[in-house]
Amino acid sequence: MAKRVCPFWVGYLLVSPLRTLIQNPKKIISRYVTSGMKVLDIGCGMGFFSLPIAQIVGSSGKVICVDVQEKMIKSLKKRAEKAGLIDRIEIHICHQNSLSLDNLNEEIDFALAFAVVHEVSNVGRFFSEIYKSLKPTGMLLVAEPKGHVSKKDFEITISVAQQNRFQIINHPQVWRSRTILLKKS
Repeated sequence: MAKRVCPFWVGYLLVSPLRTLIQNPKKIISRYVTSGMKVLDIGCGMGFFSLPIAQIVGSSGKVICVDVQEKMIKSLKKRAEKAGLIDRIEIHICHQNSLSLDNLNEEIDFALAFAVVHEVSNVGRFFSEIYKSLKPTGMLLVAEPKGHVSKKDFEITISVAQQNRFQIINHPQVWRSRTILLKKS
């Protein structure tokens, strides 16, 4: 799936408490995620968003954490156990060419793809798989780092999402990110 995968050691930087000061995960997702939801965190890494999402969804919710790197997933699992949130987290290692979400047909309330689409080799398939996993009222938040993704490339990403039946809701503001909120059409 990945053109260029984030190096494992960068995962430690991405979960730094300092990052929370500029990209607070609870502030970013709390507008869309509520108690009892089933949330898909694609490219979850070591859980910068996964753990706060698990807190928000509560004991009646679930976070499906998807990543291609087993080392990232192992670190996430340790962090979730330490935080007492492991029972709210479902670990899923995807494949290079697929998210392998066949078992999640129309089950997801909200999906997050934060700084991950630029690592995907088949963006059309990526959006198609997410679309199938979302409930009819489901939403997808895509955020790409401005330092890695040009405006033109992000516009191409949006176009591919629309070709896969997603509709634009809005462009939420997230620090140093190109962001779009999408829904099923």
